[in-house]
Amino acid sequence: MAEVLGVILAGGLSRRMGGGDKPLMQLADRTLLDWVRERFAPQCGAGVILNANGDPGRFTGFPGAIVPDGVPGHPGPLAGILAALDHAAAHHPDVTHVASVTGDAPFLPLDLVARLKAGLGQAPIAMAASGGRQHFTTALWSVCLTDDLRTALVEREERRVGSYLARHGATAVEWSAKPVDPFLNVNTPEDLVLAEELMPLSTASG
Repeated sequence: MAEVLGVILAGGLSRRMGGGDKPLMQLADRTLLDWVRERFAPQCGAGVILNANGDPGRFTGFPGAIVPDGVPGHPGPLAGILAALDHAAAHHPDVTHVASVTGDAPFLPLDLVARLKAGLGQAPIAMAASGGRQHFTTALWSVCLTDDLRTALVEREERRVGSYLARHGATAVEWSAKPVDPFLNVNTPEDLVLAEELMPLSTASG
């Protein structure tokens, strides 16, 4: 999908993992970021960028642009979305949507972007859902939201992704959570162990 730019969100502080860069943690013989990019990048015709703050040198080898938040103070995932929308406007003027995923979800579905786009309808945002849960930061965002999101972040100091999605009537697109939830997030050391155990099932299910 040439009109879609992907962004992997890695700008968080990883408090539940004890700090550091979660996407650089090892799962099997690769980093979480490697697993995410492998499954996500082929779905985004305009390429994939990484939203990360601090020294970009720690992500040496990432093939796309590394884009920090444009809003200071670590305001959360919405700032990463805005950074991607701004990057699209500056470097990919033909892009109509930005697809966002987190850097700690190694089992992403291979039909993520296609199904989110099909589920948009008239809404400016479609988000993923599985197992009765909505995954706010795994979503497809229209570039028409750029100015509105900037206002929400800077002027209204909005930080809750769910509230922003609800206000814009985001649609939810459902995936099965069996045999493996494709949106499993590795947030804790225990989650990393679980992901290792589930890897064979995820590979078998595609």
